[in-house]
Amino acid sequence: MPLTHPLLHDLPALRPLVRESWQRSLGTLNTPAGLSPPVVWESRELAEFRRDHPLAAIMPVITKLLVEPSHDTGLLIAVGDEHGRLLWVEGDSAALRHGEHINFATGADWSESVVGTSAPGTALVLGCSVQIVGQEHFNPAVHSWSCTAVPVHDPDSGSLLGIVDITGGPDAVGANTLSLVQATVAAAEAQLRIHRLERRMERKGPVSTATPNKPLYRDSLQILGRDQGLLHIAGEALTLSERHSEILTMLALYPDGLTAQELTDKVYPEGTSLTSIRAEMVRLRKFLQGAAACLVPESRPYRLPRTLVVDAEQVRNYLDRGAHRLALNIYKGEVMPRSAAPEIKAIRTRVTIQLREAILNDASPEVLLSYLQLPEAADDVDAWRTALRLLPPRSPKRAAVVAHVETLEA
Repeated sequence: MPLTHPLLHDLPALRPLVRESWQRSLGTLNTPAGLSPPVVWESRELAEFRRDHPLAAIMPVITKLLVEPSHDTGLLIAVGDEHGRLLWVEGDSAALRHGEHINFATGADWSESVVGTSAPGTALVLGCSVQIVGQEHFNPAVHSWSCTAVPVHDPDSGSLLGIVDITGGPDAVGANTLSLVQATVAAAEAQLRIHRLERRMERKGPVSTATPNKPLYRDSLQILGRDQGLLHIAGEALTLSERHSEILTMLALYPDGLTAQELTDKVYPEGTSLTSIRAEMVRLRKFLQGAAACLVPESRPYRLPRTLVVDAEQVRNYLDRGAHRLALNIYKGEVMPRSAAPEIKAIRTRVTIQLREAILNDASPEVLLSYLQLPEAADDVDAWRTALRLLPPRSPKRAAVVAHVETLEA
């Protein structure tokens, strides 16, 4: 799609990386005018979210290598999650105050789909290091700033955990800045790897009376937007088969245990023999004994020896508390979309309906607009009409919503 936005006439020739980002931004946001990064979390919700995020484990490295040297330099150091939402913003005190004018602050969403071209958001889209200078930013309010951002990857799975960013004046994109941030991220990823090795050694060694270090992840099971569950246990991430994901979900949601018949009814089609679940439990136990012995299920009834948090249940709990932003932040898509297990299908329906009703009836316009980015909301004309009703008449986002509603109605 060619770029024809009038602002381009006032800018020098854009680098290909920046031009492509502007194309994506224009397709999503329509115009740079009036953009303001929304605050995703209130302070209490933010503290809770970042306490449990794996990036919390690398903050001592970031503080030592970037934050402490940044005082009196005019630079800001930001660490954001995999969606571009800023979890920590530290650095020069004067720069912190100036950053608040453009809402470059903790809890704000700086993803490319929300604010257009910027180093944090564009680095996450591309999965590589990015530097954005002055007027290369999509948002005119940010033209006096420059920034360098480097993605942080999980050292085991390779999945994207977030970004580390330096923002400020020309020094933020200086000749050595990119190398400095890349070296810091490499050190942070190495620290994650060391942390996990230490925990493995602790589990293999003698029982200690000392208080153990806080695990990198809470013991949790991710089934939202995934066909195969991702198990986080004692600092490790394990991908499960679809059947094992279904079984562990049931055991996590029924902590008092399930009989073989109850578990069969929840996981298998009607009429399936109990032999199937018993054979699958043997395979699951064998897998967990080698990978996560602390979670090997007990028998009669089948139950887990420790609490396992399921992300789908977290979403429902946050919705019950009215914490719509936090629920939407966790929600990555429908519960195991391809699973045909009877209880998984029921959970999928409950979570989807509860999320939709809560967002449409109670959420702010910004949260509703975030919800509309989900694939399941793309054709939900009632949801898009609700957004149109809630948006202020002069909101720059109305044009894109109007266009989408007209397309759906046509």
